[in-house]
Amino acid sequence: MAGVFLVTLYEYSPLFYITVVFLCFLVTSGLVLAWSGLGVPVILRNPEETESSARMLKKQMRQVKNPFWLEILNPATASVTKGIILTPDCLEDCILTCYWGCSVQNLHEALQKHVYCFRIKTPQALEDALYSEYLYQQQYFIKKNDKEEKHCQLPEDAQVVDFGLVPRSRYPLVALLTLADEENREIYEIISMLSVIHIPDESYRLPCRILYQYILLPQGQYHELKQLFMSANSTAASSSDTSPGERSTDRSLLERAGLAEDEPELHEENSKDCVVCQNGKVNWALLPCRHTCLCDGCIKYFQRCPMCRQFVQECFPLCSETE
Repeated sequence: MAGVFLVTLYEYSPLFYITVVFLCFLVTSGLVLAWSGLGVPVILRNPEETESSARMLKKQMRQVKNPFWLEILNPATASVTKGIILTPDCLEDCILTCYWGCSVQNLHEALQKHVYCFRIKTPQALEDALYSEYLYQQQYFIKKNDKEEKHCQLPEDAQVVDFGLVPRSRYPLVALLTLADEENREIYEIISMLSVIHIPDESYRLPCRILYQYILLPQGQYHELKQLFMSANSTAASSSDTSPGERSTDRSLLERAGLAEDEPELHEENSKDCVVCQNGKVNWALLPCRHTCLCDGCIKYFQRCPMCRQFVQECFPLCSETE
């Protein structure tokens, strides 16, 4: 019957027939998109439908106290010939060991050995894993809560002005922070922190910054610390380019995520608003894009990041509802 009806309509008026088919196509497409939850604006769906169709996986986060903190002071003045100034800030007595010209391959093999063979709890353990594949080593004892500046520099007789063209076989500088007291290694869930630092030289003049940071756990795991991209009035920048006020804000966010020593309250001037409602405080980090731009009320309405439109695979809160 439907076929006869459409044929009759076509014989009566081809334009009317085309209009009816087009409307049927639009209605069918809308129903399919609404059922799958893809590409339909949030404003066209009611809250119950949106919440029920959300497939975002919310990760269960576990707070871990990190006793280590390392910062580059005046990165614009750092170079291979002039050296670099590091400012450590540790909760316990620690040892800062700097390896100049560390082998890239040996360093990543050492991280794998931490997983399968032995734990990198001391500088000697890392040296054994590296097979002494570095050019020069410097070591400093860091007292508890001491923020004294440490100047690291290659000796003049090393005669090293650059580390070659990219891809390189050696990192300019690798900084290892370990706990000095053996008893503290049983208290903290993070036993050491490894920082890979780029320092400009004659071949590679990009600004000085921390390339990678790894935290090592006593059970054999290691995790890479990655920056979260916050929604704010000013553009996000790395710790090497930011002002002291911005760095304190970034540190407070790390503390809220369980990657620093305390959990201080976010000050009013450092609070950041949700990019959607412009009212709630930002609390959710989206993965894998790492944009931190949604509040508790808006997180349930999005399957794509509102900043970059990438599909969200996982998300986690910076603080729980009780906090």
